[in-house]
Formats: sequence, C-alpha cells, structure tokens
Amino acid sequence: MKALVTGITGFAGSHLAELLLSRNIEVYGTVRPRSPLDNITPETAKNVRMIECELRDNNAVRSTISGVRPDYIFHLAAQSFVPTSWNSPADTLENNIIGQLNIFEAMRDAKVDAAIQLACSSEEYGLVHEDELPIRETNPLRPLSPYAVSKVAQDLMGYQYFKSYGLRAFRTRAFNHTGPRRGEIFVTSSFAKQIAMIEKGKQDPVIKVGNLDARRDFTDVRDTVRAYADVVISGEPGDVYNIATNSTVKIKDLLDMLLGMSEKEIDVRIDPARLRPSDVPVLLGDYSKLNKKIGWAPSIPFEKTIRDLLDYWRERA
Repeated sequence: MKALVTGITGFAGSHLAELLLSRNIEVYGTVRPRSPLDNITPETAKNVRMIECELRDNNAVRSTISGVRPDYIFHLAAQSFVPTSWNSPADTLENNIIGQLNIFEAMRDAKVDAAIQLACSSEEYGLVHEDELPIRETNPLRPLSPYAVSKVAQDLMGYQYFKSYGLRAFRTRAFNHTGPRRGEIFVTSSFAKQIAMIEKGKQDPVIKVGNLDARRDFTDVRDTVRAYADVVISGEPGDVYNIATNSTVKIKDLLDMLLGMSEKEIDVRIDPARLRPSDVPVLLGDYSKLNKKIGWAPSIPFEKTIRDLLDYWRERA
C-alpha cells in the first residue's frame, strides 16, 4: 500500500510518516524547495520518498498524483498558524483552499481512487457558547479568523467532492495537538522553548505570553496522527470526526505546569504583540463519534506530552 503525505516535513506530518512506516506502508511526501527538514529523522529520511511539489501549482500536483497513484492521501500541508492568517489572509486562503482543490482535481483527472484524509480544524467552530460544550460535529461553524475560514472551505469542499464525484474524503477536525517538534510559534512550544533557553542562560528569566485565559483541548500529536491513519481505513467516507480529549486546560495552568518542571525562578510578562484581534475563548471537543466508529481514544497523558515537549527544546537549547 502507498501513502502520500502532504506537509510531511511539518509537525504532524513527520510523526505520521513514522507511524505509517511502522505499519509497512510505502510513504511518499510532498516538499517545497524551502521546506526545512529538521523534523525528519535520519531513519525516516532513508525510507520516505520526497517529491518536490508546490500544491498551488496545478501541473506539479497532477504530475505527483498521477506518478505516485497512492492508496491513501493525508492532506496536512497548510498555512496553519492563526496569527499569520491575520497578517496574510490572502496567502492563507489561497494556500489552503487552492492547494486542496488542485489535489482533488488531480485525483479526478488521473482517476486515482485514493482514500483522502483532510486535516481540518476545531478553529472552524470559532465562537462557541457555554451551553454548546462539549463541541460535537453538528455544532454551528462560526469561524473567527482567516485561517478558520480557510479550514471551513477545505472541510465543505471535501463534503462537496464526496457528494458530487464520490471522492472518498475523510474530514477530521483536530483540536489543539502538541508534543515534540511543535513549531516554536505555537503557544505550548513557545513556553517550553523559552524555559529551555532560560535554563541554559541564553534568555533573561522572563517568559513573554499572550492570552492566558483561553481554554483548549490538547491531544498528543502521536495520538492525533494515529486517528488520521485509522480513520481512512475504518471511518465513513464523506463524514467528519472530531479528534479531541473531552477535557480542557487553561493556558495559564499549562504555563504553570511547565514552570513547575523547571528549577529556575521565572517571571511572566504579557506581550501585547502576542494578543489576537479576536480569540476563541474555549474549545472543548467531544470525540465520542470517532470512538464509536473506529475505537479511537487518546492514550498519552497530558503531563507526559508537555514533559516530552520541554525535553525536546532542552536538547536544542
């Protein structure tokens, strides 16, 4: 069996590649010329076939799909940082929407009947009222950022192509996921890296933070990619599934947990540059639909996830 992973050099993509290889699946991955390869271990690099492909280039995508003819496609490539979408809304929309459209049309053109997993996002739910918690897949979508809007478009495009052309799209709305290799611009990694730098004496003992009141549902990335890999085998084509833990952590409590893992005395300081024009106050997901359909449940305790992330940055500080 062959799998094509877009965004394979990214945070989730690199973990997914390792999982697929462990299942004896032949793995191909799309990369761009400027893609950093830091997340790809030497062992993974030896066993994955990298293909240079800009997803916004229709011809490049068609060549890749027709050349590989994968059994599974995991579409993870995206502009995935919410604050960046405020600064570059047009680029975010084009990158996320047109890139996926090119994949769909290339599959139709080459008559590739692959099962395709679409990495959608809990950010699509946006403004959620307390009486709507925990969030189920039937909850209204009220996106609050250009990134979230782009993910709504990807999500609904998957449904439309399933209905219109029978494309076997599996839509997953992952809530926040973290762990080793998380990019330093994301909140959990930002905190962990700053602590690691402070411990090494490379940063003053002050952590700069944004909104600490938000509550998020964090899944370990290794559990998240397991859901990605399993849903294309046991899920229902055209359907949508939350990937979550049914519990939330306040960002302040997450920070306190990380600070408690360090012996350094560290001050916390609000940085206005880290605050968003609008923020989603709470994201709490209900994963019961995914559990009932494919038996998935989170297995890695949050404290282990955070400790592994901190150790990851300690090794690099």
